Amino acid sequence: LTAMGDPSMDPTMSAPDSTAQQNSLFSMMDVFLISLITGLFTYWFFFRKKKEEVPDLPKMQSVAAPVRDSSFIEKMKKTGRNIVVFYGSQTGTAEEFANRLSKDAHRYGLRGMAADPEEYDLSDLSRLSEIDKSLAVFCMATYGEGDPTDNAQDFYDWLQEADADLSGLRFAVFGLGNKTYEHFNAMGKYVDKRLEELGAQRIFELGLGDDDGNLEEDFITWREQFWPAVCEHFGVEATGEESSIRQYELVVHTDVNMSKVYTGEMGRLKSYENQKPPFDAKNPFLAQVTENRKLNEGGERHLMHLELDISNSKIRYESGDHVAVYPANDSSLVNQIGEILGTDLDTIMSLNNLDEESNKKHPFPCPTSYRTALTYYLDITNPPRTNVLYELAQYATDAGEQERLRKMASSAAEGKALYLSWVVEARRNILAILQDMPSLRPPIDHLCELLPRLQARYYSIASSSKVHPNSIHICAVTVEYETKTGRLNKGVATNWLKNKVPAQNGSSSLVPMYVRKSQFRLPFKPGTPVIMIGPGTGIAPFIGFIQERAWLKQQGKEVGETVLYYGCRHEHEDYLYREELARFQKEGVLTQLNVAFSRDQAEKVYVQHLLKKNKENVWKLVNEGMAHIYVCGDARNMARDVQNTFYEIVAEFGSMSQPQAVDYVKKLMTKGRYSLDVWS
Repeated sequence: LTAMGDPSMDPTMSAPDSTAQQNSLFSMMDVFLISLITGLFTYWFFFRKKKEEVPDLPKMQSVAAPVRDSSFIEKMKKTGRNIVVFYGSQTGTAEEFANRLSKDAHRYGLRGMAADPEEYDLSDLSRLSEIDKSLAVFCMATYGEGDPTDNAQDFYDWLQEADADLSGLRFAVFGLGNKTYEHFNAMGKYVDKRLEELGAQRIFELGLGDDDGNLEEDFITWREQFWPAVCEHFGVEATGEESSIRQYELVVHTDVNMSKVYTGEMGRLKSYENQKPPFDAKNPFLAQVTENRKLNEGGERHLMHLELDISNSKIRYESGDHVAVYPANDSSLVNQIGEILGTDLDTIMSLNNLDEESNKKHPFPCPTSYRTALTYYLDITNPPRTNVLYELAQYATDAGEQERLRKMASSAAEGKALYLSWVVEARRNILAILQDMPSLRPPIDHLCELLPRLQARYYSIASSSKVHPNSIHICAVTVEYETKTGRLNKGVATNWLKNKVPAQNGSSSLVPMYVRKSQFRLPFKPGTPVIMIGPGTGIAPFIGFIQERAWLKQQGKEVGETVLYYGCRHEHEDYLYREELARFQKEGVLTQLNVAFSRDQAEKVYVQHLLKKNKENVWKLVNEGMAHIYVCGDARNMARDVQNTFYEIVAEFGSMSQPQAVDYVKKLMTKGRYSLDVWS
């Protein structure tokens, strides 16, 4: 700028001209400066505005995104509820019981809601007393060896760590368990005890349902005493008889885009066409069956070995884990239900929750067809529970049939006995009931609302991921039996798997599956001896264990004694994996192979008899070798008999009394040295 105003730049310029030029230059300079300052200010102004707006962006996004309200208290206040029924459910039964209890509430002038603990912040339990006549009920199933169900794991962890004051909370607990398992109803017992420790007030005694007996009857008996206790506590009375209240309304879609219709997917629409990991219960992987062979050489049963291809799925598993498969119902059963009810099964419909505030918008993925719902989403083969019979009774036009249905759904001793004999023991499913009650013709949409969800089936994985990283193996026996009514009942999953043909394109060879982690694990140190006891298909996880020990040996690791106690009926009929086991023994991986053939001689011989025969060696491995013991198979008889045999061995060789021996084995379990993978 100084150079521009220097007169020495042009010596020929006159003085007046120079002055004028100078004034002009200053004017231009002023304009330039003003423009520059204005530009800088403008730039700063807008830049500043943008910076201020940044914090608002997440708010704008959160409005558009679906909001999951984690406070069940706020939801209860908003919808006028005062009873919340939480459920810990693995197979859907606890959820079903929770729904029944929440529906009961209206009979007493109360309003209930069933809630999945996984969806809410359970620390809000301390605030439940803010709601008048409030009560929390917990329907808690026990899974595996005393574990919480998947959806109750966070709640269980919170209870263990919580130091909350729950003195204002009123509660009741109904547990769902199975007496054949070591830790009967452990979760229900723990929740009941822990809530009391945290200061909560129990308003009715803990209910213990036993699935090995009659779980439905246990629940009804508890429920009919529970509600009078609630009435007495809150000073309320029943407002009338139990009535049928629809939870969902039917919407039939006459003009629908078929790409928006569910065809069997468990969660995301079109998830089977466009597979995306991670794969879990709500997003199963479609695995191709690459092998399906019969394992037994004779006999009436069909025992099979299947291999599922998990290449490119990013699914990882360990020996001892479980594979869950989603089966499909037999199409002939589905068609018969459609025919009896005179329904076009290909009608596209939705069942929409009448409670708009509910997190559960539909009982199963909607919109879909009745055929899809009855094939993939609903359980049509198990005997229906009493609440289903009660709701269906109104549709029986014959007075005798209606009375029979209502009686079976009642809490009267005669009704319970009739339900036990006519439904449970006769194994009558919904189709059999419709066939045997000609006047019972309910609307198919109400039937679909009432039937429970078809659940995934779990199988112990019969392979090692070290040897088969891209394949999961299943060992299973098809379930097929004649009922007291002369009908042939078939197991849903095993018969569906039996018909999965390898090397065929299309759905005929695809299995929706995911892996569930297990605590059934080989010892951390390969040198630790293992004693494996698994008759029948209980051998499944041990095939994986032995494969893994063989692999470890090939890697140059020192592998401890690997002992197997296996049992089957006949040596030349159902001796599973005979060749593989012989090879492992020849290679020195399987150091002992003890096989009990129960029916090849006059007296039956089982695995526990072989354990007794080798009791000195068993004790030496356990006591000196610090061996890990694994039991897989039938919980009702085998697992109990094996455990009793270990009590005897420990008492004899450890010079202990019976109670001391029992305590010794229980301590082995606590330390993870005695593991069970059993079913009933």
